[in-house]
Amino acid sequence: MRVTRCLSIAILMMVFAFPARARSTRYPIAERSIVALQADLASHRTNSRELVEAYLARIAQLDKHGPRINALIAINPHALADADARDAERRSGGAHGPLYGIPILLKDNIESRDPMPTTAGSLALAANMTLRDAPLVARLRAAGAIILGKTNLSEWANFRSTRSTSGWSAVGGFTRNPYALDRSACGSSAGSGAATAASLAAAAIGTETDGSITCPSAMNGLVGLKPTVGLVSRTHVVPISHSQDTPGPMARNVRDAAILLYAIAGSDPADPATIDADRHRTDYVTALDLQALSGKRIGVMRFAAGFNPEVDGLFAEALEQMRAAGATIVEISTFDSRLAKSAEGTVLAHEFRADLNVYLATTPSAVKTRTLAELIAFNRAHADSELRWFGQDQFEKAEATGGTADDAYTGALATAKAAAGPNGIDLMLAHDRLDALVAPTTGPAWKIDLIDGDHFGGGGAGGLAAIAGYPHLTVPMGLVKGLPVGLSFIGPAWSEARLLAFGFAYEQRTHKRRPPAYRKAIGPA
Repeated sequence: MRVTRCLSIAILMMVFAFPARARSTRYPIAERSIVALQADLASHRTNSRELVEAYLARIAQLDKHGPRINALIAINPHALADADARDAERRSGGAHGPLYGIPILLKDNIESRDPMPTTAGSLALAANMTLRDAPLVARLRAAGAIILGKTNLSEWANFRSTRSTSGWSAVGGFTRNPYALDRSACGSSAGSGAATAASLAAAAIGTETDGSITCPSAMNGLVGLKPTVGLVSRTHVVPISHSQDTPGPMARNVRDAAILLYAIAGSDPADPATIDADRHRTDYVTALDLQALSGKRIGVMRFAAGFNPEVDGLFAEALEQMRAAGATIVEISTFDSRLAKSAEGTVLAHEFRADLNVYLATTPSAVKTRTLAELIAFNRAHADSELRWFGQDQFEKAEATGGTADDAYTGALATAKAAAGPNGIDLMLAHDRLDALVAPTTGPAWKIDLIDGDHFGGGGAGGLAAIAGYPHLTVPMGLVKGLPVGLSFIGPAWSEARLLAFGFAYEQRTHKRRPPAYRKAIGPA
């Protein structure tokens, strides 16, 4: 298809149209934290241009060649110029803050003013060059961060089909898990997860409606935080659901995630959900505390475990580590989440139709699909590229609704929020006077399956938090046959600082993250 060929050529030009010396830098970026990078910038051991060149070299080595992780959709053509500007500001004494001069990646459903389309992975948005910053991106720039590029994602943030294969989009193809290339990177923030795990940037921003930050973070050995809905603006982010969508940080350690969250959080007049964000935003880095778990009561969501004996073994070790850190562990053996999950499906279908139509109306005139109905027709007309691996049943279900004007939507929203929040997480916390809930985030990464789609191995601890709009933090819990799994910390609305502190105390006590091995496969091919 012509649109596919032209877009692919443009992306390749953006990836490789940089000086040859970008592939011969000696600065060691693998596994370097934001804190370490900033220390090296401050001491002039390196500069921002050298960092960008080093990441470009690593992208060429691991993402486009070698293992071919395929985590990136586009490189920002302005990245080197932005790096030079940060270096000049540093020389003049203008540099300040932990993100100053640090290269960061964006999931490709988040707009930036750079000359890169925001595609959500779909060929229908190949011309979506908005040249406007999402407020969260403007905040990153104000903090001095460099936008390095855009990451691949499960197309339309995994809201096209119930039989989808995570990490695939028509624009970006398949993203592979750097721990085992035959395994899923999960989704929908697959590229953000795989790229950060492989040190293709200092960190990345993902988005979540239900599991799309926390699942790829867990399966790629990362720290991922889904914030309270309304802490981070969703303006100029391709939507699914205004009641559940939120961007959030994905990083290799808790401190880096806290740095990113502080940068992107805050109120936005264009996003009514963020009206209280400035009031709740705090310095998440200074709140980190090695003794945070001491004296705290931690509830075990046992109903969200028990799906894999090796994951259960790592979870038991994690609970013992928390006990050793001074926490009281309280068992929560049963909880029925079916009511919340059932109502969620109705809510997402109605909100997607309404919210996507509003977003599409703001795109440039070069984007010809202006409604969900036109998008469904586009996919049918370009079925060889768009519907090659799975269909669009969720699109069709959403289009068949009456949007948010339906009484069915209003009732489902009230049911879902009550079941997940006041009668779910809040009730569990209050009943046993708990400070947070914990569970395994999800199972190990499954094999990529183009025929039957994803094979979730259990877990999904964050479903209630996603539906309620509450924060959910995942941190590395260990490896199962070389594949990472995560430990989830869940709390009430606006409890990000507390959860990050708990995750930090656990992380620093256990140091469970291991770099990816880029194995071709685990077990029989």
